This record gives sequence, C-alpha cells and structure tokens, in this order.
Amino acid sequence: MFKLFKNIDNKSYTPKYGGLDILKFIGPGLLVTVGFIDPGNWASNLAAGANFGYSLLWMVSLSTIMLIFLQHNVAHLGIASGLCLSEATAIHLKPRYSKFLLSSAMLASISTSLAEILGGGIALNMLFKIPIKAGAILVTLFVIIMLFTNSYRIIEKWIIAFVSVIGLSFLYELSLVNINWTSAVSGWVTPSFPQGSMLVIMSVLGAVVMPHNLFLHSEIIQSRQWNLQDEKVIKKQLQYEFLDTLVSMLIGWAINSAMILLAAATFFQSQTPVSELQQANHLLAPLLGSHAAIVFAVALLFAGLASTITSGMAAGSIFAGMYKEPYDIKDNHSRMGVAISLLVALGVIFLIYNPFQGLIISQMVLSIQLPFTIFLQVYLTSSEKVMGKYVNSKASKIVLYTFGGIVTVLNIALFVSFL
Repeated sequence: MFKLFKNIDNKSYTPKYGGLDILKFIGPGLLVTVGFIDPGNWASNLAAGANFGYSLLWMVSLSTIMLIFLQHNVAHLGIASGLCLSEATAIHLKPRYSKFLLSSAMLASISTSLAEILGGGIALNMLFKIPIKAGAILVTLFVIIMLFTNSYRIIEKWIIAFVSVIGLSFLYELSLVNINWTSAVSGWVTPSFPQGSMLVIMSVLGAVVMPHNLFLHSEIIQSRQWNLQDEKVIKKQLQYEFLDTLVSMLIGWAINSAMILLAAATFFQSQTPVSELQQANHLLAPLLGSHAAIVFAVALLFAGLASTITSGMAAGSIFAGMYKEPYDIKDNHSRMGVAISLLVALGVIFLIYNPFQGLIISQMVLSIQLPFTIFLQVYLTSSEKVMGKYVNSKASKIVLYTFGGIVTVLNIALFVSFL
C-alpha cells in the first residue's frame, strides 16, 4: 500500500547504493530527533542540571540507549509491514484494545504539543516581549499552515535545518562555560537518585523516549518508497535505517547532554534555582554574556517550531490509523488528528498558571503513557503475522521487554514518591 510519501510519478523503484546515494536514506531519524530536543526537554534538562548538577546525566544516556533500540524496532515495523504503528494496532488488535491504546496515544500527543507550543511561545516572549499566550497562538498558526500547505519533503528539509541551528547554538553556549568533565563523565555512567529528583528523572525519561515519536517513525520511514517487493531493497533499507537512527539519536543525546551540562556549569555552580525558561534567558546574560541569552532564545524558538510540526504529524498519523488509514495531510482524518492535537493543546495552555511546571508535568505524562506504547510495539513486532520473516528475534524481545519493564518500574517509583 502506497503512502502519502510515494514518488511523484506514482511508481516505486530500486535505488542505487553508492557514495552519496546513501544520503537519500537520511532524514526520518532527524525528524524523530527533533521530538526529543523540544521545549519539554529544555525544561526537564535545565531542572536536572540546575537542581542536581551532573548527577542526572545518566538518565540521558539510559534513555538514548533505550531510544535507539525502540526507534530502530518500530522503523522495522514500518518497512516490513508497510503499516505505521497506529494502523497495525487498529488492524491486528481487537477494537476495544486498539481504541484504548490509540486514544491514550492521542492524549500523549496533546501533552507533547502543549510543551512544544508553549516552548515556542516562551521563546517569542524572550526575544520580542510577546505575551506567552499570544506567542502560542502564533506558533500554532505557523505550524498549521506549514503542515496543511507544504509537502513532507519540504518539511523534512526545514526540520534538518532547525536541528542544525539548535546543535550549533549549544556548541556555542558550551564554548563559553567551564565544564567539570570528570564529574560529567561520572554522571553519564553512574545512576543516582538524589532526594527530590524522581519527578525530574521521569520527566527526562518522558522527554527523550516519547510515545508520539514511536508512532511517527513507523510512518515517516516509509517516505523512501522504494520497490518493497525486492528483497535486496528491503534489506538495504533496514541497514541504512539503522545508520540513520543511530546517528540521529546520538545527535539528540549530545544536545540533551549539552543542556544539562550548561545548566550544571552555570545555575548549579552559582546555586541559582531555575523556575522558568524566561529566567534562564536573564540569568545566562550576566553569566555568559548577552549573546548567549539571545542564542538560547533563538534555539528555543526553532526547537518549539520544529517539534510542534513533528508532534502534529504524529497526531495525524495516530488518528488516521484509528481508521486503518495512512497519514495523508490531504485526508480529513489526518487533518482532524493534527487539529485536535494542536488546538486542544493550545486551549490547555490558556489554563496553565505556571508554564515551566506545565512543561515538566507534560513530560511526566508522556512517561506514564510510554509503557503502553512500548509493550504494544513489541507485541506487534514479535508477531510473525505482522512482520513475516522480519519478526523479532528472541534476544530482541528480551531487550525490548526489559526496556518496557524499566519504564514501568520508574513509573511505579514516581507514584510511590508522591505517597
């Protein structure tokens, strides 16, 4: 079944695999990456670094390792079955189960869109003094226009450009601070649970391993619509998909780590608590210079716009999948999914009293829904009926179910911490 992403001439073909032709496979992973360097991540990472220094860097490492396996696995679903995760759920599960799981995924998508839109609004406030709620409206309108009028290929190029700007911004920020690299290396590999850190740990997990990204990756991986009847083509696509996923996730790991490093080297070092992203803008100026504050705000704006676009695409894919349809922005179900996610999120923003805390809690909500999506994904990719000869190996199932177990245990620990 062809998706929206079929070639202009409506024919599939067999690609070449030499030299720069490999670059034709790069792109889907970077779209997923922007989802976990979004404003929700910024809030979680700044809270982690400002309050606990380098000690929670391990959570970024663990989350990224989990993410590589999970995103690679769900991309296999898209390639091998020709279905996105939402479509496969609606087709292969009983309606009462699929409706519950996909409805919870839509709620997670709304929570994601809330963080993305809110972050963009905060960035506009930092740069131009636009009220946050007015900025949120502008971000929502921009994203709706982008999604409803531009093709996937154009959006993909924009997203790659956004990721590049964000990455370069943090390289510049890091060049201005003195990092305690001994403590940083220890933090990356040594799990620790400082008192009062459980909410931040879970928000970091929810900000990196995001349910909507799993749905999105299984959809957009089919943007390279080669001749999937050719066994050699499928194997090549699986091979290059892993390279795309690995490189993209490592870029995300580096950017998320840079956020915590920056907060640890500035706010934690000076014992300055951070309670809002706007505050970070003002605090960075005296600590790092006026240019750092501007760069921070510009990068946040790009992160907000880019991640809101991918969040909207994911919602469209989830909602269309409920009707056993692929994502197609020209189709009413896909458009409705995009609109529900973005407009409901915008409405909730008008009810939020504390934007920074709203960002943190939105990421925690994602982590609570995450086990449902993980176990759903592993169930489908372990089914020979769904995957055929590309079904999960026994070792893969053990690793993936272990990750699901880790997420579940952390969620239980979060619940206990509130008792």
